[in-house]
Amino acid sequence: PRLRAEPKGRPWAALFIGRKTLMFKVPPLSAKRLAVLLCAMPKAELHIHIEGSLEPELIFALAQRNDVRLPYASVEALRSAYAFDNLQSFLDIYYAGASVLLHEQDFYDMARAYLARAAFDNVVHAEIFFDPQTHTARGVAIETVINGLHRACEDARSVHGISASLILCFLRHLSEADAFATLEQALPLQDKFIGVGLDSSEMGHPPEKFAQVFERCRALGLHLVAHAGEEGPPEYIWSALDVLKVERIDHGVQAVKDAALMQRLAKERIPLTVCPLSNQKLCVFPDLKNHNLRQLLDAGLCATVNSDDPAYFGGYINDNFTQVFAATGMTPRHAYQLASNSFEASFASEADKRQWQHRLKESFERFVEHDG
Repeated sequence: PRLRAEPKGRPWAALFIGRKTLMFKVPPLSAKRLAVLLCAMPKAELHIHIEGSLEPELIFALAQRNDVRLPYASVEALRSAYAFDNLQSFLDIYYAGASVLLHEQDFYDMARAYLARAAFDNVVHAEIFFDPQTHTARGVAIETVINGLHRACEDARSVHGISASLILCFLRHLSEADAFATLEQALPLQDKFIGVGLDSSEMGHPPEKFAQVFERCRALGLHLVAHAGEEGPPEYIWSALDVLKVERIDHGVQAVKDAALMQRLAKERIPLTVCPLSNQKLCVFPDLKNHNLRQLLDAGLCATVNSDDPAYFGGYINDNFTQVFAATGMTPRHAYQLASNSFEASFASEADKRQWQHRLKESFERFVEHDG
């Protein structure tokens, strides 16, 4: 489905989503009111690395609790170190921050803090990445990691009314053999995660490096996603689709460099989990006004907005929405499409998706009544 142009010369613009015209209209909104709408609308977050939600304050609290020495004198010194110019420079400090996670309660506290913030941002569903190899390499049992995260997801449903699932990610700078070993360790806990992904350093580590382990995961019935086309070329996206046979592409912004790929992504409704502030912080788009999210949407792609590693990249999901909209001049129809796409792209049940789509429509209708 393609976002069609709004009628010109009218004070109000109907929302055209694919072939459907929604039965309400959204009046022109000031920048301030549009920001309110972006924050208030229900949404799903599909690209969030839970280790990347560790705020400096929690890192220091866990370091004190676990008697871990950090190479930073204070919370402020750590936060000031968050100056990255590429993916690798970010990963170096990211792994250092994760060193404070040792016990099940640490993983629980980290996930609980993220889910509380996500609920505050009106996220109704989150599919959370975690990197077990980051922790097992330090001697932390994989059961400790998964049980702590899963318990936080279960509690968030009753405490915050937010549903959450886990996606186990393989680190692509490590070997496929290491990925296989991690998968085997995790299999006794397979009921606590819904899929697998591929993250870490993209350049020099093409998706096909992990063809066999993804084939094994597919045979196990796990959902498949992979980071591709963040810094890497469009060829990495093709490989993720055709070799790994993923259902979703994480990032994918380099797809605009390949017209045939863009057509395929649009035709097959293959979702892209885009992370604007991450792209800015890592200099994929140094100036947010040049971000291609609007181009992806207007080309009919199922793009979504996400926070990636919010503690490190300067913003959670609503910050990503408000800042990229302010920079690019996107409109309420883009907001509706992005939120709707997030539900469509999720691995939730069809019943849940229908419920969330209905809530989204209601939120826009209430907004229209207020501003009409």
